[in-house]
Amino acid sequence: MAQLNLDAFLEGIPPGDSIYVAGKYDRWSADPTSVEPGWAALFGALVNGGIETAQAPATPARGRAAVGGVADARAATLDSVRALMLIRAYRVRGHLEAKLDPLGLKIPAAHPELDPASYGFGPGDYDRPIFIDNVLGFETATLRQILGVLRETYCGPIGVEFMHIQDPDQKAWIQRRIEGAPWRTAFTPEAKRRILERLTEAEGFEVFCQKKFVGTKRFGLEGGESVIPALRAAIEVAAQSGVDEIVIGMPHRGRLNTLVNVLKKPFVAVFSEFQGAAPHPDDVQGSGDVKYHLGTSVDLEIAGRMVHLSLQPNPSHLEAVDPVVVGKVRAKQDMAGDRRMRRSVMGILLHGDAAFAGQGLVAETLAMSQLIGYRTGGTLHIVVNNQIGFTTVPAHAYSGLYCTDIAKSIQVPILHVNGDDPEAVVFCAQLLAEFRQQFGCDAVLDVVCYRRHGHNESDEPAFTQPLMYKAIRTKKTTRTLYAERLVAEGAISAEGAAALQTRFAEALEREFEASKSYKPNKADWLEGKWAGLAPAGEEDEPKECPTAVSLETLREVGLALCRVPADFDLHPKIARQLEEKRRAIETGEGIDWATGEALAFGTLLVEGNRVRLSGEDVQRGTFSQRHCYLIDQTTQAEYVPLNHIRPGQAQFEAYNSLLSEAGVLGFEYGYSLADPHCLVLWEAQFGDFANGAQVIIDQFIASGESKWLRMSGLVLLLPHGYEGQGPEHSSARPERYLQLCAERNMQVCNITTPANYFHALRRQLRRNYRKPLVVFTPKSLLRHKLCVSRLEEFGPGSSFRLVIPEIDPIAPPEAVKRVVLCTGKVYYDLLAARREAGITDVALIRLEQLYPFPRITLPKVLAPYVNAEIVWCQEEPRNMGAWTWIDRRIEEAAMAAQRSRARPRYVGRPEAASPATGFYKVHQAEQEALIEEALAV
Repeated sequence: MAQLNLDAFLEGIPPGDSIYVAGKYDRWSADPTSVEPGWAALFGALVNGGIETAQAPATPARGRAAVGGVADARAATLDSVRALMLIRAYRVRGHLEAKLDPLGLKIPAAHPELDPASYGFGPGDYDRPIFIDNVLGFETATLRQILGVLRETYCGPIGVEFMHIQDPDQKAWIQRRIEGAPWRTAFTPEAKRRILERLTEAEGFEVFCQKKFVGTKRFGLEGGESVIPALRAAIEVAAQSGVDEIVIGMPHRGRLNTLVNVLKKPFVAVFSEFQGAAPHPDDVQGSGDVKYHLGTSVDLEIAGRMVHLSLQPNPSHLEAVDPVVVGKVRAKQDMAGDRRMRRSVMGILLHGDAAFAGQGLVAETLAMSQLIGYRTGGTLHIVVNNQIGFTTVPAHAYSGLYCTDIAKSIQVPILHVNGDDPEAVVFCAQLLAEFRQQFGCDAVLDVVCYRRHGHNESDEPAFTQPLMYKAIRTKKTTRTLYAERLVAEGAISAEGAAALQTRFAEALEREFEASKSYKPNKADWLEGKWAGLAPAGEEDEPKECPTAVSLETLREVGLALCRVPADFDLHPKIARQLEEKRRAIETGEGIDWATGEALAFGTLLVEGNRVRLSGEDVQRGTFSQRHCYLIDQTTQAEYVPLNHIRPGQAQFEAYNSLLSEAGVLGFEYGYSLADPHCLVLWEAQFGDFANGAQVIIDQFIASGESKWLRMSGLVLLLPHGYEGQGPEHSSARPERYLQLCAERNMQVCNITTPANYFHALRRQLRRNYRKPLVVFTPKSLLRHKLCVSRLEEFGPGSSFRLVIPEIDPIAPPEAVKRVVLCTGKVYYDLLAARREAGITDVALIRLEQLYPFPRITLPKVLAPYVNAEIVWCQEEPRNMGAWTWIDRRIEEAAMAAQRSRARPRYVGRPEAASPATGFYKVHQAEQEALIEEALAV
């Protein structure tokens, strides 16, 4: 019988509602056209023993009724329908009675929808043949046979959740591969011995570390060892189906085990790190990180093919690595040209149960999984389900039935499996890896296990979970139980199983001895796509790399920005914008911010560098300034001028993201880790919204190179400036980024000219190293008549300017009484007010780059103003903005310029709890006051 009919016509019928079904049948018997076509097809199939189409309803089987009577035919048909309702109930609800807890503490309660009595079947009905038309593989079966298959399939060591999926092909695919409990016979004796060997390695490593490094934190995998053979099995399936590269992300628990037993990091290296040695040579700089945060990468031969495996390093913010991994996967697929199917590179994410349910980044990552700009052909999620958080039990950790319920939001299969049944675990991992390759979407494996020690090896878990840990203390390990099972089956001898343990322990002992003199010979970075790049130098102000472009190329790119197909129905307002842009390019005057940005993108594209921009509404731009994707007003078709500059250019992509900050920024950071030759940018709708991505900024962007030797050239565009739009639309919180700055880890800029912005973007790819760039981008300046540049400022002889000195013809430097230092949009407020008032003895100097601080350039600019006091002017409150970070640096620069009056004076808003007022009149009064104070000598 067709699965579609079963789902469509049995959905929502309460168990035991035979009156409803009988009524339908009686009407159909009297007149086949009196019921819905689907019901007609269903009854026809059951009575006639064949599938009928909904367009041609079957007539009641009169001959059959004549033999046994109408009543018998009616009873047989109702038996069939009730049996099918029972089968469907098991497919939907069977997981509720699955035996998932290896500790045996959670005994599943009987569910009424799984009870045959709910469908009208009594004890005497179990051995009566029922026609079910090859459902479960039987044309006719007794209720006892039906229940046997259903219980074994859905209520054994695997709980299957798949009936929430709307795609019938996906649903049918899973059903075919799960019904009949094929995991019981899926493995040959040789395959079983291989599972035992991998369990031996997983357990043996943990036991060895526990013995050699007593009390040392390692977040071991004890209790969840089945994850290692499952992970290896999934990788093998992926390799066999053509995957060339796999990127893995995971929390602490089991990371060291995964490093050595999956990614084959040398045991000697890990044991060396246990003894306090660095994971890289002494001449490589960086703060490093604890060993259970580190990653690695390796090329291994798997299933007869070379496959690149990498484990992404990540901090204690457990699920923060999720979007980083999928972003990295996406970048690698793009680099490989796999833009349609996206099967060549695969992500695997391991999670803890409490984190998977509790961390919002999980939901954000899942939400990205099928979006055009972020899909990766599916991620395999493996939940190492300890059945507890640190000390928090599930009843306090999540509201749903399972920690994986959040995954139902994207309609993916979820398999729950008892971690003490290694064959079932490996079977599920293989099945879901196949599913990912077949359908290109996520899949979730929930390995229900336990944590033999506490949160870490020095914790005492019995303080809070005495009953759980009483059961754990007396429980045999998964490896022991499986070895006993294989011995009983005759798949291996007891001596052979013991020999596996002995050989592995001896090998670990040899590696341990070697670790005492082990020295790493290279750092795991600047290889592959990163070859040719180098660590940044130690100079305060390194020589600016060439970022200028020929005027001919600038005009070529600029005119392409204004060109649209003849039959393209352009919005009139955008047509006017393009015409203004054309005039600016042709005259070489009045190039605004958006055009300067587009010129940076376009020149990189024609030089062979891809550009990827994402964020909320970036195609148009929050302030309707960018319009990098033009929309035909008649057909809704898209046209991207940047992709039509010249033949053979690289590709520009801009994606309007989902309404997410942390997830999308993590994704773009991951993307930037994979491809150093692509300019990757993330734009916040307003700079303040980056607050929601602070973990990604703190733990990855600012410190990733120092901790993990991972460069990133990611650009953060954060609209910033006080225009009276309230506290959430004014400040991008410059103080937070400046506080994170040290060791030349990133650049923080508040740029005031389109040309300088152009050079800042281009230098991201023109230097021989990569650093994140934070740009506080303008809002009102996007259309400010003074915030424009000449074409020659992009051309030969131009470059990025760390400091922009006075531009007006004011008094001679020795006659200047005050130098006002500032950054960003406030400069134009000061400039307009000074010009209006005719003030000539106050100089305005712009700091375009706040960090790395211009220690060499600024003293040179200050030096001529020998008689002037120094003022720092900012729009932000005194406890925000750059002041508390920059005041002593300005003083040092002034002293270097041999100034006697070196200490700067603050001018700006007073300290405040909120970044800005929400009342425009108050804002205007504050702004006027600080401008007046800054210029009043």
